[in-house]
Amino acid sequence: MASTASMQVLVASNRGPVSYEVQEDGSLAARRGGGGLVSGLSAIGTDTGSLWVCSALSDGDREAVRRSHGGRRLSVDATGGQHVRMLDIDETVHSDAYNGIANSVLWFVNHMLYQTPLEPVFDAEFRRQWASYEAYNRAFAEALAAEAAEGASVVVQDYHLCLVPGMLRSLRPDLRIGHFSHTPWAPADYFRMLPYDISEQLLRGMLGADRLGFLTRRWADAFTACCTDLVGGIGDTRIGVHGLGADADFLRRRAHEPDVEERMTALREEIGGDGDRRTIVRVDRTELSKNIVRGLLAYRQLLEDHPEWRERVVHVAFAYPSRQDLAVYRDYTAEVQRVADDINSTYGTPTWTPVVLHVKDDFARSLAAYRLADVALVNPIRDGMNLVAKEIPVVSDEGCALVLSREAGAYEELGEDAIVVNPYDVVQTARALEEALTMGAAERAERTKRLAAAATALPPAQWFLDQLNALSD
Repeated sequence: MASTASMQVLVASNRGPVSYEVQEDGSLAARRGGGGLVSGLSAIGTDTGSLWVCSALSDGDREAVRRSHGGRRLSVDATGGQHVRMLDIDETVHSDAYNGIANSVLWFVNHMLYQTPLEPVFDAEFRRQWASYEAYNRAFAEALAAEAAEGASVVVQDYHLCLVPGMLRSLRPDLRIGHFSHTPWAPADYFRMLPYDISEQLLRGMLGADRLGFLTRRWADAFTACCTDLVGGIGDTRIGVHGLGADADFLRRRAHEPDVEERMTALREEIGGDGDRRTIVRVDRTELSKNIVRGLLAYRQLLEDHPEWRERVVHVAFAYPSRQDLAVYRDYTAEVQRVADDINSTYGTPTWTPVVLHVKDDFARSLAAYRLADVALVNPIRDGMNLVAKEIPVVSDEGCALVLSREAGAYEELGEDAIVVNPYDVVQTARALEEALTMGAAERAERTKRLAAAATALPPAQWFLDQLNALSD
């Protein structure tokens, strides 16, 4: 295994490891980010010349760039010692690239979310936004080319930056370039709906990398099939699979801090029933792919088919708003609220609220729900991995049964010990919920133990280091 000690490592992603907010007195407040990438870069230390290149996403970020060293490097005091270059890209270009292309086209293609009788429409406006996507990727490629030492390793992240590997390769052929996809990849028949020149540009942009990483073999094979079908193969680019796992040490420590205990007390009051009610827990952003509405409909079907569960079970559903600047996401969030309200008005009693729905993001409350979960419901239409499916078994106090969509990337690792569902089949999902609720305590505990072991097999720091080592081999 190669060592990272003598290697300069650069990471490129839309969102960086720190964000800023301008305070009333004009000072800047920095907030350190979390997640696998932040843990991974921390794992290689601060003495390797590592650099994170990211985009300024807020007014506070842009102000931080203006106050930084020549607009190039942020203060390491706010970034945990990591060197960060934040790119102040024109707001219109960023909006076109991020909302217009990345989230409204590439996300929809790879998650197979289009209502094809009406969408997509690849018109002149799409072409205008595509030009912004190119400009956005070019800004990253040029910054990486300017910052990288001879022979450095560059790891580019996700669908926002699909063109960067090819652009960077033309600027700096000496670099070792990797790209990692955190989403699914569309099968060739679906990917082919993109305009021919755009699909080819995306694939050839990705193939500019020495190595491409995916969360599961299924997504890697889908990418390879697209290349075979549309550009004649993957050439010299290597393909790898790295199934990001949960950070067990962090989760277990954080889940027992005082603020989580406070949220558990509050949740128990909302659940009611003197502590004898069962809980079905889901924690998601209101992404269209997360399938929250069908999950609620399945719970409604459970209450209809099994009246004996009324007053005895509560669906704790956290649906944190996402991408609310896009109308389709606002509409979906409103539909989640409407269906939850309808279930509560139809089945609720003065002493029982069937659905406890929260829409304000609160990590401590999410961990509290994890600990209280008897059943975890994870039923996405399509998901690159889904870390919630991995996190709940790690944190659950009494063990939980996992109801898991076959379309979640996590299915590859957790499917044997989960109750697997077709995410479109509300009746089957209702039956799975009933099976999960009636599972014996011993079986539930044993399954949880195996789920937690599989979920933590590749923790974030090792996940990142494995990619670096594979890139340098």
